[in-house]
Amino acid sequence: MAHGYREDFPLLNSLDIAYLDSAATAQRPQCVLDAEAEFYKTRNANPLRGLYPLSVAATDAYEDAREAVRAFLNAGSTREIIFTRNTTEGLNLVAYSYGLSHVKAGDEILVSIMEHHSNLLPWQMVCRQTGAALKFMECEMDGTLDLNKVEALITPKTKIVACTQVSNVLGRVNPIREIAELAHRGGAVMVVDGAQSTPHIPVDVQALGADFLSFSGHKVYGPMGIGVLYGREALLEEMPPFLTGGEMIESVTRESAVYAELPHKFEAGTVNAAGAVGLHAAIDYVNRVGFENMHRQEVDLTRRAMEGIRNIPSVHVLGSENPEEHCGIITFTVDGVHPHDISEILASDGVAIRAGHHCAQPLLAYLGHPSTARASLAFYNTEAEIDRLLESLSTLRERMGYGK
Repeated sequence: MAHGYREDFPLLNSLDIAYLDSAATAQRPQCVLDAEAEFYKTRNANPLRGLYPLSVAATDAYEDAREAVRAFLNAGSTREIIFTRNTTEGLNLVAYSYGLSHVKAGDEILVSIMEHHSNLLPWQMVCRQTGAALKFMECEMDGTLDLNKVEALITPKTKIVACTQVSNVLGRVNPIREIAELAHRGGAVMVVDGAQSTPHIPVDVQALGADFLSFSGHKVYGPMGIGVLYGREALLEEMPPFLTGGEMIESVTRESAVYAELPHKFEAGTVNAAGAVGLHAAIDYVNRVGFENMHRQEVDLTRRAMEGIRNIPSVHVLGSENPEEHCGIITFTVDGVHPHDISEILASDGVAIRAGHHCAQPLLAYLGHPSTARASLAFYNTEAEIDRLLESLSTLRERMGYGK
């Protein structure tokens, strides 16, 4: 793949840094910036509420974005697409609206040890409030999940199985379709964190068997403050609203209310229409580039990085040794150097990475690391940026006073 796409990202071209923190937030192409600005310049009105032309145009743009998301996920209907602020809000919506109304004392919720806190804390809350038990699918050291062990954990008491499709620490793609089959066989619903999968691989919610899937716009080259929850229509229909107020109602009396039809039942208040329009532009951009092209570039860069790291004995990569099993995420440690120091030194060399627990403390504790460093790349990164990372890592311990 040609590096010509690099020029689509204005911030990358204006700063002299190797931006290797795309798992936290991706950069935006110019078309996304333009789309969001164009909404405010030409269609800025409250969608869904006005009958005058400007409001109708805003509504059309907002609903066009919903259709783009539906196609992106291959959902069966736009009624199944709920706009949220981010992945976290979508998962909380499921926990509060579905979890609290469908889980009771004695039931079980099963999550993987690899979950981002956003797909763990909501289920801890449901268990605390209902008396249900929280159980964990533990992974192997390379991040793989043994489906035989998963099957053994699912019992008639299991009501919810929650799993990330791609680990934000290990980059491992989990076998969601197979886990969903096991969950459904036992009568449980499947909740998927799609935050790290949607930027890297095609996501088909129907093929996966996902009952719910949430992702964030800002990780898939779209704006911050816009996210999506996909939910199976039959489940959404029976769920109470997560938030109540304006726009999510059909009628209100002094004593009661009749809620709006899907998807608006779950979109209380003024919506982030400009963010949805920006997300629409991001999806169009991803479709133009193509996941196959993106994947090829990301694997080539990941391979270059991991091969270079193998020549630095003090640096150790977590997870699989196969670059194709990382989705551009390379989490590592350096002997004797705290991850915060790694990040600071690399930053002084113009390399931007993440350091800490990556909102996945149970996983890191399970793997035996209180914190790690993480370089996460995207198709817009270059070989020169990977080489810059490797050069910085190769002298890091020496600069920390360990000698050559």
